[in-house]
Amino acid sequence: MTDCFFVSDLHGKINRYQKLFSLIEKEKPDAVFFGGDLLPHALLSDEQYDDFAMDYFFPNLRKLRNKLKKQYPQLFLILGNDDARIEENKFQTASDDGLFWYANQLKMMYNGFPIFGYSFIPPSPFSLKDWEKYDVSRYVDPGCTHPMEGYRSVEASKNIEFETIQKDLENLTQAQDISNAVFLFHSPPYKTHLDRAALDGRMIDHVPLDVHVGSIAIKRFIDEFQPYITLHGHIHESARLTGKWMQRFNKTVSFNASYDGSELSVIKFNLENPKNARRFLY
Repeated sequence: MTDCFFVSDLHGKINRYQKLFSLIEKEKPDAVFFGGDLLPHALLSDEQYDDFAMDYFFPNLRKLRNKLKKQYPQLFLILGNDDARIEENKFQTASDDGLFWYANQLKMMYNGFPIFGYSFIPPSPFSLKDWEKYDVSRYVDPGCTHPMEGYRSVEASKNIEFETIQKDLENLTQAQDISNAVFLFHSPPYKTHLDRAALDGRMIDHVPLDVHVGSIAIKRFIDEFQPYITLHGHIHESARLTGKWMQRFNKTVSFNASYDGSELSVIKFNLENPKNARRFLY
């Protein structure tokens, strides 16, 4: 049996990382999945490092690997929309060194299970656009801005205006059998228990804002292809508003590990039996 942890949206919070590292050392899971938004956020982080990845995150993972040796878990990781993409090279280098698997837009195998990663979210109101793409068309919800607008830490793809999350998922999977695959997404699927934002009663130019802000492409993908497990983050308040952090879509089991409280949220699940997953707050 393969015991797994899933965390997301830690936003550089040192107290959460310290709890997570201690928990990994104590319980020794086989695998840990990180669902993006790992680095400090100007509005959400109360700790500052000149280089969070190089000065804190990677050194602490190395300490953990030195302590646990053969019991060091397999780590699978993506970045999220609040993580500047200019940081990506550091994560790719650390992945090449075996500290973890950097999974964005890649497929890897673990214990017979295909693992896929995907960081991009649909257009949002936020200014950093490194990890935003159109969802299924060039439509943008009221209050949101186009992927070509806002700020980028790296130059956008030349074809960004014509790229969509839907096309990316088609290219990533290429009609493979994904019935036993695990997908590590940052965005949750649209109009579910996992993407509910606190936008009740909000309007832009007399148009009510949609309280569901997940990806239509990801929801359609789950409905059509029925992957085994999908892991999500991004919408911190969703579990509080809906009372749900897990949802079944026929054969697919989906989790959202993000959390808007001060505690560390960890979803613990067994890779062979994910429907019995539990969420713990520390």
